[in-house]
Amino acid sequence: MTKVYASMAGNVWKVVVNVGETVEEGQDVVILESMKMEIPIMAEEAGTIVKLLVQEGDFVNEGDVLAELE
Repeated sequence: MTKVYASMAGNVWKVVVNVGETVEEGQDVVILESMKMEIPIMAEEAGTIVKLLVQEGDFVNEGDVLAELE
């Protein structure tokens, strides 16, 4: 199981994948908004999204798990 982590604190601006979706390494999973900037959070390896742990509008801290891949 691979996890996708927030690289900084911010608000979840957009979740760009769905559970069951296959993603490639480097593909955007979530876009955070912090300090009026959009920060894409990408999958570090290819896999299938098995769990999304955030929703649009949620606040996350650096290091929080955003999604799980299998």
